[in-house]
Amino acid sequence: MSDASQQGAAAGAPGASTPSWAVAAPPDPRRWWALVVIAIAQLMVVLDATIVNIALPSAQRDLGISDANRQWVITAYTLAFGGLLLLGGRIADLVGRKKTFMIGLVGFAAASALGGAATGSAMLFGARALQGAFGALLAPSALSLLTTTFTIGKERSKAFGIYGAIAGGGAAIGLIAGGLLTQYLTWRWCLYVNVPVAVVAFTGAAVFLRDKPERDRVHLDVPGVLLGCGGLVAIVYACSEAEPRGWADGLVIGLLAGGVLLLAAFAWWQTRARHPLLPLHIVRNRNRGGAFLTMALAVIALFGMFLFMTYYLQTVLGYSPVKTGMAFLPMVAAIVIGSTQISARLLHRVPPRFLMVPGALLAAAGLFTLRYLTAAPAYVSHVLPAMLLVGLGMGLTFMPVMATATSGVAPHDSGVTSATVNTAQQVGGSIGTALLNTIATSASATFIASRLADAARRAGGPGGLTPAVRDGIVKTGVVHGFTIAIGVGSAVMLLAALVAGLMVNGRPAKQGQVPTSDSAESADAAV
Repeated sequence: MSDASQQGAAAGAPGASTPSWAVAAPPDPRRWWALVVIAIAQLMVVLDATIVNIALPSAQRDLGISDANRQWVITAYTLAFGGLLLLGGRIADLVGRKKTFMIGLVGFAAASALGGAATGSAMLFGARALQGAFGALLAPSALSLLTTTFTIGKERSKAFGIYGAIAGGGAAIGLIAGGLLTQYLTWRWCLYVNVPVAVVAFTGAAVFLRDKPERDRVHLDVPGVLLGCGGLVAIVYACSEAEPRGWADGLVIGLLAGGVLLLAAFAWWQTRARHPLLPLHIVRNRNRGGAFLTMALAVIALFGMFLFMTYYLQTVLGYSPVKTGMAFLPMVAAIVIGSTQISARLLHRVPPRFLMVPGALLAAAGLFTLRYLTAAPAYVSHVLPAMLLVGLGMGLTFMPVMATATSGVAPHDSGVTSATVNTAQQVGGSIGTALLNTIATSASATFIASRLADAARRAGGPGGLTPAVRDGIVKTGVVHGFTIAIGVGSAVMLLAALVAGLMVNGRPAKQGQVPTSDSAESADAAV
């Protein structure tokens, strides 16, 4: 770059290497109302991944779903959502972000109403798959609208702080809402509740959202869709099946191998396609690639903690669904504080990794404290401190991760970039839930079998064991499995901190200019 160009770029004016879209446009006076609309829609999508979890036993009894098939209430959603995100992101870029956002809202609401009115298992599974498909339209268009609406450094930090709080706390809020709705209404309201929320968001979108139409001719990479979405579906499905079958099962191994091969073919095709589904410069950028990987690793550990703490509070401590949900409130508050009061205030002042690394380390420390859980009530002494540390750490981490992952992207690529962020989150959650659950189950089974054998030997045979002794061993074994798996999650979170520290070397966003990480990639790589 010439000296003149460098001076122009530094002043916030277009230079030789600064594209016109990278300079901040005059801010939209309705932008904060637009943020409210985007936040409502994103919260609906994020919490719907967990809101049904607490309602699942009631739905299973009501509809007569077998134990073998009940997982499809969750799997149908995650398969469609995780598998179609890249397609949804590219549709947002090609058709228009606002239009895609509004179509996603209508479809999500209709699918939710269908699921709430389900009269059988097939109807519920189909509705959940439709929810996932329309969520795959909604989530990337919401994030790309945020990216293109807030372009000035300080305001962008504040907006991403709110969005990061939703991304980190949405799952916990889903547990709270699921407990309240299931206990005081019925499980069906865990789905019906999306309808009025979507109506409010749709009305707000029509009034407040503004999207500059792209003039490029619409193109869709059909082979890329088949390869990319097929590979993601195979991997997400393999992770779902790994929970009941185990990682050594032939179907799981076959799906994982097939998914990896399809994604390898997808990457090869993207280098040759005229209009690629995922332009590879998006993931080749050092800062953006580091942010994607940090997100995936952090979510692996986080989703495992949600699963284990839900079971611990309900099955070990005997909490009701509502009390279980409320137990997560301190973590939600910590996430909000970390995102909006710390990260949002500092992101335009310090490099992103100065927030990501401490955040991931705090979360790792919080997870590590759960290694000392026991079957005795330990919410105040163990669970609460861990939740506060994890929540604060996630608030510090998620917001700069999302801001870094979406910075410096041309408007015509903002949808697919946002979809890649969501894909990292979704695939990370699927892998984390399956991997850590398998570790916990195996550790628990080994511990329980060993302790029962010892107790039976001391009691003169299995018949000498009282129900109280047997139940105590089982509870202790379950908690032992949780602590082993959470210890692995803590190590994964440390790896996320390492990735963020080594790969993400971006600088603070300038006040009047959108960060241009693609155009500065070679300079960043040299730092």
